[in-house]
Amino acid sequence: MKTAELTQGTVTSRDGTEIGYYKTGQGPAVVVLHGSMESARSHTLLAEALATDFTVYLPDRRGRGRSGAQRPDHTVRTEVEDLEAVLTAAGADRAFGVSAGGAVVLEAARTLPLKQIALYEPAIVADGAPHREWLTRFDQEVARGDLAAGMVTSMFGFEMAPPFLKVIPRGLLRRMTEKMMAKEERQAPADAITMRQLAPTLHVEGTIVAELAGTFDSFRAVNADVLLLGGTKGLPGLKPGRDTLEKVLPHCRRIEFDGYDHGSSSDPGGVNPTGKPDAVRRIAEEVKAFFKQS
Repeated sequence: MKTAELTQGTVTSRDGTEIGYYKTGQGPAVVVLHGSMESARSHTLLAEALATDFTVYLPDRRGRGRSGAQRPDHTVRTEVEDLEAVLTAAGADRAFGVSAGGAVVLEAARTLPLKQIALYEPAIVADGAPHREWLTRFDQEVARGDLAAGMVTSMFGFEMAPPFLKVIPRGLLRRMTEKMMAKEERQAPADAITMRQLAPTLHVEGTIVAELAGTFDSFRAVNADVLLLGGTKGLPGLKPGRDTLEKVLPHCRRIEFDGYDHGSSSDPGGVNPTGKPDAVRRIAEEVKAFFKQS
């Protein structure tokens, strides 16, 4: 699949922060909101697949790429306001969100006039307490400049660590992560958004998960048609949330992709080494068919 030809733009969010985005395609507008440890360009393959029928907007969430910095008072409402600014500029009533980005899109659908939303493994859980606990350690590690240790803490906090990593001493995992980050920086193009740059943004991702935890009943107010997606090899901690959302969302269709993991909708490479273009295309086919229903 060829790389999507992307043009650039910016919008201003309610608090004056600039939100940068990339744009490609033709037709009705769709906004794609990336997940944790990602940026706008993490979904160029998905955008390319949708671009034959839709104009696709790929915003950088705050703290990444072409968007402004995260602020100390950053909340889910901040994220919704940023998304609203892009939706308004695009004239869009359709959005696709991944992980924490999916949680933001779903929360936005409670109050914004979204007609259709597609969500891939939205980060909605029942209990936010575990995330508030790991965030304390994460913040301490980042404050002393130990981003590799913070990455390890967040990996376990988000329950992203495969079983074999749980028996490896934490100090060794930290050293392995530091080497991986250093290697990426040596090999990355000059304009690449690296893991070291993205690592501090994980604080907000944890706060979003904690803030929205246990709010399932509030999503009964979502009037948009929802396509709820996940993978059988995705994050185990997020599957119960999809089970509950399927029950409470008034207009919901659900698909679980056999063998797909949490990063299957995103471009391969970087923090998504198991990504596969075929998986992106398969997910894009379902999303495109869903958005074309109206």
